[in-house]
Amino acid sequence: MWLYRRQAPVRCDRGVQAIMKPLMIDLFAGLGGWAEGGLAECYDVIGFDIEQHVYGDHCYPAQLILQDVLTLHGRQFKDVDLIVASPPCQEFSWMAMPWKRAKQVARALRGEDEFPEGYRGSRTVAELTALFDACFRIQREASEAAGRHIPMVVENVRGAIPWVGRSRWNFGSYQLWGDVPALMPMTKQAAKVPGLDWSKFGQHNYGYKDGEVGGCFRDSAIKNAGGSWFNIAHNTTSGTGRNPDGRAPMWKRGFQATAADRLDDGRKHQGSGAVWFDTGRASLPSASPRRKAASALIAKIPLELSRHIARIFLPQ
Repeated sequence: MWLYRRQAPVRCDRGVQAIMKPLMIDLFAGLGGWAEGGLAECYDVIGFDIEQHVYGDHCYPAQLILQDVLTLHGRQFKDVDLIVASPPCQEFSWMAMPWKRAKQVARALRGEDEFPEGYRGSRTVAELTALFDACFRIQREASEAAGRHIPMVVENVRGAIPWVGRSRWNFGSYQLWGDVPALMPMTKQAAKVPGLDWSKFGQHNYGYKDGEVGGCFRDSAIKNAGGSWFNIAHNTTSGTGRNPDGRAPMWKRGFQATAADRLDDGRKHQGSGAVWFDTGRASLPSASPRRKAASALIAKIPLELSRHIARIFLPQ
C-alpha cells in the first residue's frame, strides 16, 4: 500500500486554502491525540493501530488502518512529511512501580534474576523494546526510500528511559524521542500561584489546587494529575480535573466518602492493579472495557503538544 498527498481545498484552523496537503502518519494511533493536532494544522492524517478504539463519543478522528505496526515497511511512507508514534507503555510503566514482582521482572530482563512464576510478558530486552524500535526502523526505511530525512517524534513514559535511552524532552509526563524541536511549549506543572500560601500545600481541605485559601499549585500536562489516580485533565473533550466518567475527584467532594464512593472514584482500591476500573474483585480481567477506555483517554496526547509538533514540521 502506497500513500500519497492529496491536492484539494482545505478547511482547517488556518482558513480555507488550495494546497497540497502535507501527510502525517500516526503509529499506534489510539484515540488520536497526535491526529487532532495534525488535522488542526491542515495535515492529511492516516493512523495505524492493531485495533480500533471507540469509547462512547471518543474515537479516532481521521483515517485509520488496522494493521500491526511490526508488519509495516517504511518505503510505503516515502511521501510522508511527518511520522508520530506512541508505542504501548504498559510494561515500562509497570516495571517502574515500587512492587516486588515488578522489580524482579526488571532484574530478570537484565539477566540478574529469574522471572516470577506465572509471568507472561517480555522475556528479553529486544522483545520489550520491539515496538519502540520498529518506529525508528520505519523512519529509516522511509527516509532511505525518499532520499531525504523524514522527521519523527515518538512519545512514551518516563519508565521507558532505562530501556530505550534518555528522552530528548518531556511535556509533563509525556517523554519525547526522535526529532524533537529545540523550541517546545512550556508546561505549568508545579507552578506557584503568586500571593498564595505555600504552607498549606498538601492540605486538600484548603483547596490548594483551586486557588482558594492556601492555594499554591496548578497541574497540567501530566497523565494522572489531580484528585484521583486516573484524572484525565489533559483531555480537552472530557473537562479538567475530573475522573473518566465526568465526576469531580473525591477530594473536591470532601474526604468523608463511603466505601462505595471510593470504589467508584477512579482510585486504586480493594484488589490488584488489574481491577482499577471495576468493582474491586480480583477475579475481573485487566482488559475490562472501563479500564481500557480510561487508559486510552489517559494516554491521549494533549492537543497543545500535538499541534505544536505538527506546526513545527509543516512544510513551507
